[in-house]
Amino acid sequence: MSLDTVVEDIRDEARARASEIKADADERAETIIEEAEDDAEDILEERKQEVEEQIEREREQALSSANLEAKQNRLEARRDVLDDVFDRVEDELASLPEAKRKELTKPLVTAAIAEFGDDETVKMYARADDADLLNSLLEEYERVEYAGKYDCLGGVVAEGQQSRVRVNNTFDSILDAVWEDTLGDVSEQLFDQWVYQVPIRST
Repeated sequence: MSLDTVVEDIRDEARARASEIKADADERAETIIEEAEDDAEDILEERKQEVEEQIEREREQALSSANLEAKQNRLEARRDVLDDVFDRVEDELASLPEAKRKELTKPLVTAAIAEFGDDETVKMYARADDADLLNSLLEEYERVEYAGKYDCLGGVVAEGQQSRVRVNNTFDSILDAVWEDTLGDVSEQLFDQWVYQVPIRST
């Protein structure tokens, strides 16, 4: 066998080996690419699922926040309506006709005096516009005198000079008590149903 033949055989063998190596490398590369594509698909699906879950969480949070805001707005609107009703009642009491004011004030004076002993001196206060009315009501009582003005819608405040007892029989105190007792009924009439607890008065 000549040297040229040997060289050619070696070249052929090298070419064949190179082809095998290339084919094996191509096969391995294809496998790696397929695995990478599969991994990419899995990662993409995971990310897609995570994004969808995040979107759903944010949607639920937004919905919950919107519902809470709506409830708060309804409560605030109800408070405003109830405050307006309360203010109107106050205005009505403050502007009662003289005869009606006397009719309501007289039993409050009597009830206040009944809280003190017969021998106790009592000073009685009323709003400035009711001074004449109160003085006329006190004419029949001994040891009870008008002592000055009191900031209120009407009615009286009485103080015993010996016992230091103080009786608040103002329209304001009575209105507060009645308002607290009837708030539920007032709300039902205004709003048809009473679902949420509304504070007695907003500050």
